[in-house]
Amino acid sequence: MNRQAQACVLILLGGAVLRASLTDLYLRYVKEGLRPFLIAASLLLIVTAVMTLWYDLRPAPRGTADRAAPEGATLAEDDHDGHGHHGLQVAWLLILPVLGLLLVAPPALGSYAAGQAGTALTSEQVSEYPPMPDGDPADLTVYDYAARAVFDKGRSIGDRRVRVTGFTVAGPDGQPLLARMRLSCCAADGRPIKIGMSGNVPAQLPDDSWIEVTGRYTDRVGRDPINDLEIPYLEVESWRRVAEPRQPYE
Repeated sequence: MNRQAQACVLILLGGAVLRASLTDLYLRYVKEGLRPFLIAASLLLIVTAVMTLWYDLRPAPRGTADRAAPEGATLAEDDHDGHGHHGLQVAWLLILPVLGLLLVAPPALGSYAAGQAGTALTSEQVSEYPPMPDGDPADLTVYDYAARAVFDKGRSIGDRRVRVTGFTVAGPDGQPLLARMRLSCCAADGRPIKIGMSGNVPAQLPDDSWIEVTGRYTDRVGRDPINDLEIPYLEVESWRRVAEPRQPYE
C-alpha cells in the first residue's frame, strides 16, 4: 500500500468508529462510558489520514529534484520470490473489517456466547447489600438478583416481588434460563450471568428472546455444568416479551 491508500483506509476506519460512537451501535462493543474515548480516537484517525494525504500530495519545492527511488522499487528489486507482491495484496484485506463496521450492524452477544461460558457469578465480599429499589415490583439487574440470591441467601430481598429483564438461553436440562452478558470493559471480556426459572416458566420461546420476568426469591439453586458455579432460581409469577434494550449488557 502507498501512503494515499493507507490514508484512505484510515479515513474509512475513523469514519466507521465515529459513526458507531455517535449512535447506539458502539454499545454492542464497549461499555457506555467509553464513548468519549471512541470519538476522540476516531477524530485522531481522521486527522492523521488527512495530514498523510496533505503531506503526500503537496507540491515539491521548486529547484529540488526528487532523487528518491519510486515507492516500492526497492521491494520489487529485492523481492525475487514474489512475497512482497503477495504482501501488498494481503494488505488490502485490512479494509474488510472497516467495511463490515460501516455496512453491517452485528448483534450483541447473546445465547450462543452465554451457552459457551459458565456463569460469572463469583464470590464477592459484601458485608451488607443496599436497600432494595422502591416500587412493587422492584427492578433489579440479573447480576443484582443473582448476587443477592446466592451470596446473601435472599435476606436483602425478603418477600419483595422483583422484576428482571434478560434473554433466554437453553439450560442443561432443556429448560430456559434468563441471562444477561456482563462486561468489564468491552464485548471481548463479556461473561454471562444466569438465573434459573421455576413456577410460571416461559415455554416454547426461541433462544435470544428478551423477556421481562416478575417473581419472588426462592432458595432453589442449580449448578452450571461448564464451571460448576451456582445458578440461583427465581419463582416466576408472570412474564412478557420485550424489545432488546438500548444497552444489552450490564
